[in-house]
Amino acid sequence: MSTDRLAGETPPGQEAAPGTAEARTPDEAAGPGDAAAPEGAAAPGEEATGREEGTEAAGAEAGVAAAGAETGVPSAAAESAAPASGAETGAPASGVETADPGAANGSPASSPETGTPSAGAESAAPVSGAEAAAPGAAKGTPSSGSAKATADALAAAVRAVESGERSAASFFNDAPRPARPAAPAAQPAKAAPQGGQQGGPTGPGPEVTRQRTAQETGGPARPDGPEGGATGPAAAAAPAATGPAPVPRPAVRALPGVEGVRQVLAAGGAPETLAEQTAEVLGERAAEALSEDPWLLLQVPGVRPEQADGFARALLGPACGPGDERRAQALVGWLLEQAALAGHSALEAAALRAALAQRSVPDPDDALQAAIADGAVLVFQDAIDEPGGRARPATGDEEEEQPVRILLGLDRFAMAEESVADGLARLLNTFEAVAEPTGDTTQAEADGATADETTADGDAQVTDGDTPGESAPTTAPATDTPTDHDTAPRPARPSAAAWEAVAAAAPSPSAAELIRAAAHSGLVAHTGAEAARAEPAALIAAARSLGLRAFGATHTENGRRRLAAHLTGSAPDATATGSPDPATAAVTVSGLLSGREGPGRDADGALALDLLVVLDAPQLDLETAALLVESLTDGTRLVLSGDPGVLWSAGPGRLFADLLAARFCPQVASRTPDFGPIGELVSGIGIGELSQVEAPGKEVVIVPVRDAGEAVHRTVQLVADSVPRAFGVPADHTQVITVGHGGAAGTRALNAALKERLNPGPGRFGGFDPGDRVAYAPAPGRTVPGTVTGADAAGLHLDCDGSAVVVAREQVGTGAVRHGWALTAHQAAGARWPAAVVVLPGDATGGLTRSWVYTAFSRGERHLSVVQGADQALARAVAEVPVKERTTRLRSLLQQSAQSGEEPTAAD
Repeated sequence: MSTDRLAGETPPGQEAAPGTAEARTPDEAAGPGDAAAPEGAAAPGEEATGREEGTEAAGAEAGVAAAGAETGVPSAAAESAAPASGAETGAPASGVETADPGAANGSPASSPETGTPSAGAESAAPVSGAEAAAPGAAKGTPSSGSAKATADALAAAVRAVESGERSAASFFNDAPRPARPAAPAAQPAKAAPQGGQQGGPTGPGPEVTRQRTAQETGGPARPDGPEGGATGPAAAAAPAATGPAPVPRPAVRALPGVEGVRQVLAAGGAPETLAEQTAEVLGERAAEALSEDPWLLLQVPGVRPEQADGFARALLGPACGPGDERRAQALVGWLLEQAALAGHSALEAAALRAALAQRSVPDPDDALQAAIADGAVLVFQDAIDEPGGRARPATGDEEEEQPVRILLGLDRFAMAEESVADGLARLLNTFEAVAEPTGDTTQAEADGATADETTADGDAQVTDGDTPGESAPTTAPATDTPTDHDTAPRPARPSAAAWEAVAAAAPSPSAAELIRAAAHSGLVAHTGAEAARAEPAALIAAARSLGLRAFGATHTENGRRRLAAHLTGSAPDATATGSPDPATAAVTVSGLLSGREGPGRDADGALALDLLVVLDAPQLDLETAALLVESLTDGTRLVLSGDPGVLWSAGPGRLFADLLAARFCPQVASRTPDFGPIGELVSGIGIGELSQVEAPGKEVVIVPVRDAGEAVHRTVQLVADSVPRAFGVPADHTQVITVGHGGAAGTRALNAALKERLNPGPGRFGGFDPGDRVAYAPAPGRTVPGTVTGADAAGLHLDCDGSAVVVAREQVGTGAVRHGWALTAHQAAGARWPAAVVVLPGDATGGLTRSWVYTAFSRGERHLSVVQGADQALARAVAEVPVKERTTRLRSLLQQSAQSGEEPTAAD
């Protein structure tokens, strides 16, 4: 590893470096905390989830776009106010947001730049000066004696469940809750300017698809209001005990359609540009629903609680307070959506209760109970892992006490997780193993009961969960009945001898083990680094030579091209593979599911294939995985392959890690190492060691810097001059990777400096010029690199890996397209470039983990430059912070499925 300067490199001058605090882009200037706050930590009062790693949906970053300036709601594109590190780094450990300390007492903190209260200020603004500010108003008004008793009982019940004294089923079996009386008028809080705060991306609101209460009276009581208009606390609450009675605001008589939504938004002081998006989220009755429950605005991506609070105050008047039941219900869904942006599919009840309290909800226990009763939130029992062993699934056996935790989650993520677990179990149990000839030794290698755990060359690490998959064919019905209605007949099933023949001809022992494992199981997990990608390619080529419809799917187009190259080298000839071009077996996951690539679907809607290998499996989020597994017919072989050391998906869940931890299916661990100095460095990082490596050809270069400004300067110098001169890699083939979007050395600052050097221009097409490198996000968690070719009335024209793409002007304005010279590690996952420059400024240390460093350092094929300003924090992160944990249920669901499959066998 060399710390010398590359050929021709000159030290930075005394001039201000491009992209520093003195030369930041307009959206960077919107965040006063950018330069000071660490990359991995949110500035006080800010929401940090999901900002680093490209998790924003198209439009999420600017949900309150240009019109925010005239209404007091800043653009959500100003997420740079906290140099966040995103889904892996920006969120607290619980996955929920931490409010501004001022939120608890309603004291607004003014921003020196905008004059608006800082994020997290939950105070209610009185309408007129005649109403005195009452201290403690943010804590809500006292409840009646019966309501207080009910709340205390509910709080005790939830804690009893968490301690194991009660089961989660008691949430639904108890008598219905009494309807709560209408909330009294809230005491006026300290004055706060109306209008929104710093915007940030959020996901869509929860879609309640099933009710979880048996009695309709069990739901929360809603205050009545006058007919034909908005209702709320101002319409139904009793006057305050002291002081003048608040004057209810007149009801907003909403017009139909988008115009009605625009009218309601204007009445509440919100940007009218949100009208179309709000109507799309809330449906046909959006205007009426919004006037009745202003906090429904939180379901619109980009809207934050303080903005929704200001909107509600403007519509409902001074009687609107932090204890409003509608506000509490909206916050429960919003917090779970924010947790999903940080990767959590559910949250522990205690964490969610604490987050509600930080948002000034007076009775978090009652709010959670109401959300559960309404069906907006689902409650689960999850077995707690035993030290040194696998978690015990809940069995209902009263003789053995088992510690559990109570999880709360949104319906769609819960159903996606259950769908993935059920689908994987279906593939494992409906697979009919090939008949084994007498004396064949491969059965012992694939059988879960007798599998050899370790061999010299990297064998199938068959886990405890293999037994159900192997024994299922004795009880499950045969799956060979022809059901295909497509034009091509289903290929015949290869014999055991045929599988053994192609395994014997495999290019490596690890590839042979993978082929044998896939021959004898419907579900296989394969782990390995970049060099190990040749093994799934060998499996695909072998299966196609046997007449099976085999395909490999990758996360990115870059990964698809690399797989295609491996397939071309693995296929013996075009005749044997059954295709004139073996590379056609390489597709992307998105292309396969949409039908643009791959074999298409049969008459039943299932993918017309017999074996599917999914590479980059750690990048699969829950909803994509559920759709993929549901698209596979019974008996299809599925191989999930990936590097367990890289970052998890940008969306919620950790499918690959949970599958490995559950030991649910046969596992093949490749022992093919990544060679060269970069491979040696990354391999050490994977086991928690950051050591120097010999790099005689300067394959790895460390560039020390003192501050973020120097980091930007040296990065531009490396990309534009040093790397092209020393290695012949042009600037457009070098990728810069940094910790977050915000900050003085985040993607925005780096991209501004790189554009100024490599492709200067006025940005006349929404900030872009022809020739700009961009990163296009067609969906949350997906990043497509491209180059701007032009623009017209239809939108911005891009060339994305040879495909012409037109991005509508509205999408460009909402952040679906970014400059792409610099990316975050999550955006770069699944792709590799000839050279990579990883930037580690000193204020980014909070966002560093072993998985982040592993992912970023492994993106370069021939050269890696590390702009090192993190000092010893880098080594500490590699050694001590493996990953940012996520709360999920998939591991427990898979273990429960494995246990239920073992029970009939034990009974026999």
